[in-house]
Amino acid sequence: MREQIEGSQAVARAVSACLPEVICAYPISPQTHIVEELSAIVKRGEIPNCQYVNVESEFAAMSVAIGSSATGARTYTATASQGLLYMVEAVYNASGLGLPIVMTVANRAIGGPINIWNDHSDSMSQRDSGWLQLFAETNQEAADLHVQAFRIAEELSIPVMVCMDGFILTHAMEEVDVPTREQVQAWLPPYVPRQSLDVDDPVSIGAMVGPEAFTEVKYLAHHKQMEALELIPEVAASFKESFGRDSGGLVRPYKCEDAETIIVALGSVLGTIKDVIDERRERGEKIGALGITSFRPFPLEAVREVLQHAQRFVAVEKAFSVGLGGIVAAHCRAALSPHPIENYEVAAGLGGRPITKASLHGMIDDAEAGTLEHFSFLDLDKELVEKELVRERANRRSGPIAENMIRDVGIGRATAH
Repeated sequence: MREQIEGSQAVARAVSACLPEVICAYPISPQTHIVEELSAIVKRGEIPNCQYVNVESEFAAMSVAIGSSATGARTYTATASQGLLYMVEAVYNASGLGLPIVMTVANRAIGGPINIWNDHSDSMSQRDSGWLQLFAETNQEAADLHVQAFRIAEELSIPVMVCMDGFILTHAMEEVDVPTREQVQAWLPPYVPRQSLDVDDPVSIGAMVGPEAFTEVKYLAHHKQMEALELIPEVAASFKESFGRDSGGLVRPYKCEDAETIIVALGSVLGTIKDVIDERRERGEKIGALGITSFRPFPLEAVREVLQHAQRFVAVEKAFSVGLGGIVAAHCRAALSPHPIENYEVAAGLGGRPITKASLHGMIDDAEAGTLEHFSFLDLDKELVEKELVRERANRRSGPIAENMIRDVGIGRATAH
């Protein structure tokens, strides 16, 4: 039954329908509403045999998740931004141990400067951590992906991040058909762990591995990701058959069949991009969009299949590699190698800056005219940047960049006495 519901609450209810046995949580915006709702659900006794663990930090949250998953418990947690960074050592341990933990990452910018708004820099910083990364476009897909994530994680014994845009999705009220417990339990197999600690049959995990086997361990981690490329579409197809809607999968092309220009992106910005595509299609332009749901593993063949017939692609990136450029665009170029097409990478929406239809139209105009820079920043305030560069050239002790800029734009200006 469809209902108007906040994205965080929809995710919490979808997770609860999967009957996790351990939920470990430390609050950090913008994921707090998810774990708050789950705590209320557990307190009401609506998830049988579930232990909700309040921990003292994000590192502790992942450490508890590792411990509970290692004993064979279906385990869930959530985090965002600096919280994800704080748990990084344990994040790598979870994947290295092959533990099927499901974690929501409510995407938020990484400081400094401090910023609580949305971009993808947190998830992207962990793209090589060994976790699967699935990106949701809508709150409906966010809820559905969590159900699918438990099935994928437990089938392969590998952890999964479900990434949803902070505030844009987590705090948005939308109509969502939240999976019910009855639906989920009919579709999600009981959890049978591949490994579990048992006091009656003691073994050790996390053993020291030297050069004689470390390469092979890492190969098998990569092999599992390649297996996920086959499993993710199968799970999405099974989900569609049971729930009657299309969620998940590897990629989501939109009007790409005859497209000369294709916009590539992850997450909620695809909604705005599709609106722009529709407007330009009405003008007779051959243009489409490619949403990437599975960023890890990255679906090279699926991306190649969509992009190879286009004249160009433009990757709209909500994170980038400082000193290099676009992350998504580099992956797309790898997919098209050795037959690259004209391509552009545009950093957009950083720190929560709005990505407007007008700006996207201008970006596409420049790309099709061949005047778009190979790597650019959407709506960059060049005057503000130049003011800071002039300040630095004029004064060795020019002060911190962030504070200078917020004064330049009239925010946080101190009042002289």
